[in-house]
Amino acid sequence: QVQLVESGGGLVQVGGSLRLSCAASGGTFNRYNMGWFRQAPGKEREFVAAISWSGDNAYYADSVKGRFTISRDNAKNTVYLQMNSLKPEDTAVYYCGADTAPYYSSYVKSVKSAYNYWGQGTQVTVSS
Repeated sequence: QVQLVESGGGLVQVGGSLRLSCAASGGTFNRYNMGWFRQAPGKEREFVAAISWSGDNAYYADSVKGRFTISRDNAKNTVYLQMNSLKPEDTAVYYCGADTAPYYSSYVKSVKSAYNYWGQGTQVTVSS
């Protein structure tokens, strides 16, 4: 059983930056891919970014490409989302997910159904 805990959300002004963290426990973190999703009020949860188990492959939604960077530290069992040049439309609850099947996959996925463990989310609010 994998447990995920997000942190680092908050209130930031337009153009500002935040770094989200997602700490994993209860599994073998360095075997599986990780992703970040977000959900704004009244909207579906949408893909933001994903990273492979090794950190070699990353994939981004078009809406965040060039502004957000996903990374991971397997020694700390943590995945990060560095968010720069934030916009009001980035306001949402951000969730990290673990894609644990199969292990050691270089194929990072953007569909939420591929992720079988989720954290509780962290709120990001971008004010104008």
